[in-house]
Amino acid sequence: MEDSKYKSVLLVDDSYVDNLINRKMLQSNNFADDITVIDSPIKAIAYLQQCINEGSLPEVIFLDIRMPEMDGFQFLEKLLNTGVDISDLKIYMLSSSLDPDDLKQIADNDLVSKFISKPLTEKILNEIE
Repeated sequence: MEDSKYKSVLLVDDSYVDNLINRKMLQSNNFADDITVIDSPIKAIAYLQQCINEGSLPEVIFLDIRMPEMDGFQFLEKLLNTGVDISDLKIYMLSSSLDPDDLKQIADNDLVSKFISKPLTEKILNEIE
């Protein structure tokens, strides 16, 4: 069996269907040994704080922009405020948004590795280092 590209990935998106599709794509491309899907940014922050305490942060986060409790940018701000070193994390904004303001915010945010248009595809996953 082929080794996965990453040990662990976190997918944060409030859409059940998007999560289903993206999880399948991650699994079928052997992208990560462990794929955690959380449908709430607030629950995802709590999960990451637990990971921090256990010393086991995911290597990659796929983060939706438009979510009800807080958007992806507010999520990143909250993550920064945890005071934890997240410089090794690869964070990809995974969204269907084509809003120029969103795209500018992504470009201006040093935490975000790249914007990816939904859904994940094999081609996109192969381009991620």
